[in-house]
Amino acid sequence: MLYGICNLSIVPLRAEESNQSEMTSQVLFGEVFEVTEKQKEWSKIRLTFDNYEGFIDNKQYTEISADFYSKLKTEKQYFSGEMIDFITNSKNELTTIPLGSNLPFYNTGKLQINSELYTYEGAILSEEESKHKIAQTAFNYLNTPFLWGGKTPFGIDCSGFTQMVYKLCGYRLLRDANQQATQGEVLSFIEESEAGDLAFFDNEEGEIIHVGIILSDYHIIHAHGKVRIDTLDHSGIFNAELQKHTHKLRIIKKMI
Repeated sequence: MLYGICNLSIVPLRAEESNQSEMTSQVLFGEVFEVTEKQKEWSKIRLTFDNYEGFIDNKQYTEISADFYSKLKTEKQYFSGEMIDFITNSKNELTTIPLGSNLPFYNTGKLQINSELYTYEGAILSEEESKHKIAQTAFNYLNTPFLWGGKTPFGIDCSGFTQMVYKLCGYRLLRDANQQATQGEVLSFIEESEAGDLAFFDNEEGEIIHVGIILSDYHIIHAHGKVRIDTLDHSGIFNAELQKHTHKLRIIKKMI
């Protein structure tokens, strides 16, 4: 088995081995993965964080040894806590990194990929936070434009938004909305929910297609056009600007 790590800011993960293929997700700096199939220009990978699979350009990651991979999996995880910041390598070259980037082997401002050492002076996140911090963290992404497959404050989709918010608070969610709906504990009514719980929404075929984070006082923050706050009721999401429901409620789940 081959292993890799993302050593660039934000790399697209694609459905097929082509730059014209759909971007299904993104790989942020410091994320590690298994390389399940390596071709001349593309590799099929499985992300360690959520087991999500896709294709990545071979020029946009670096291979790591099985030993480095195993050690990194057992090390305490650190993430960048700044909306946007940079790291510096030994040649004093800068690499920008977005909120929620992994900081491999972080220790007092230093991190490492293979033999390359980097310096990072920004805020770090490394602990499981209390549930009330979920909603507070979600506000960091407010007004972020919707981007299919996105995971950053520069563009994010609905499940990328919920996954990243939970990640920054120390918890793991799967990547897609229908996958996240398999996690957690079902709540019967909105009245049972707390800020930080997740609400899932389906289409006419009954497929889960949307997810958002419940706030207090029957509101929800979710990525729809942009990360926005709307009203949540028993029917679904009500958009006051459009004066109509935009999403049909399917299920509410308590994750922590």
